[in-house]
Amino acid sequence: MKTKAAVVYETGQPIVIEELELDDNLQDGEVLIRYTHAGLCHSDLHIKNGDMEARLPMVLGHEGAGVVEKVGPGVTRVAPGDQVVCSFIPNCGVCRYCANGQQSICDMGAGILEGGLPGDRWPISNSKGEKVGAMCMIGTFSQYGVIHQASCVKVDPDVPLDKAVLVGCGVPTGFGSAVNTADVKPGDVVVVYGVGGIGANAVQGARYAGAKHLIAVDPLENKREKALELGATEAFATAEEAMERVTEVSRGQMADSVIITTGLVEEPQITTAFHTIGKGSKVVITGLNKLDLDNVKLPASLLTLFRKTVQGSLFGDCNPTTDIPKIIGLYQNGDIKLDELITRTYTIDEVNEGYDDLEEGKNVRGVLIHEH
Repeated sequence: MKTKAAVVYETGQPIVIEELELDDNLQDGEVLIRYTHAGLCHSDLHIKNGDMEARLPMVLGHEGAGVVEKVGPGVTRVAPGDQVVCSFIPNCGVCRYCANGQQSICDMGAGILEGGLPGDRWPISNSKGEKVGAMCMIGTFSQYGVIHQASCVKVDPDVPLDKAVLVGCGVPTGFGSAVNTADVKPGDVVVVYGVGGIGANAVQGARYAGAKHLIAVDPLENKREKALELGATEAFATAEEAMERVTEVSRGQMADSVIITTGLVEEPQITTAFHTIGKGSKVVITGLNKLDLDNVKLPASLLTLFRKTVQGSLFGDCNPTTDIPKIIGLYQNGDIKLDELITRTYTIDEVNEGYDDLEEGKNVRGVLIHEH
């Protein structure tokens, strides 16, 4: 079958919109999904710009929602007609990490930058007959996709997919970075660096967990305003200003946690964050940079003597099968905001414009609406 999709062929070049061939002769564990919505996340930009090395060509998009059209042999998690949110990290349910409650580092995640499905399966090809990968094994910038059931999380029929799409990556990654990884407690002093699609939800997570002083840092005024709207108590343009304020409000005890969600995490941010937290406190690194870049350089003696922690967070340490429905429930109950995160919607033909807007800082989150 044919599907219209957005593909990266060469890093640093515009995304190509083209018609691809999708093999819908489903194999064991596979699902054919009709995507309705996709989120424009910064991680796709990392692939497009070459910050993260992936096998190309690749259909972009790792934040998606849609409707199951049909299922292959052995599929038990979903059925035709089900609404689903796609998890950008698949969860097999049986590997060591899924079994001990760490689905965000499921062994199936090892292949998400290759783009094929288990069993060396490549359902997508272009007009030249070349196999095309799907980002995070889902490639949501496509009208249709063949994905593994391990990437599917069923949601109730009354859940609005145009909002729930954000819960496939950005919302749990940010929310969980605060609630799970930073383990924010009532009364804490928390700082969030970067108020994009991830940082905005780290703010929401820290607010929900009860942070007393919740300080957002972003150089853009519109992002600082959004942080205040989502629950930050204060917002500053620089990390240095935030550190000064933390010193004041904590009476020198410093922050309980700093969560770094900037587009490209660099050494000065990590170092400043390290000196912004107090004894027994934590720096959470959620943002990314090049995989081979050494960007952590810290005084190990202070790490030891002050019992500080520097910890990475993937998918907010969430378990998609339980946390995606849980976060949607929080939205339905009014405890977290999704509608307010969406700055603008785009068609698939406007995807390059969408990423230009993201790079220029115009959007907290853009959402692509698929036309069928």
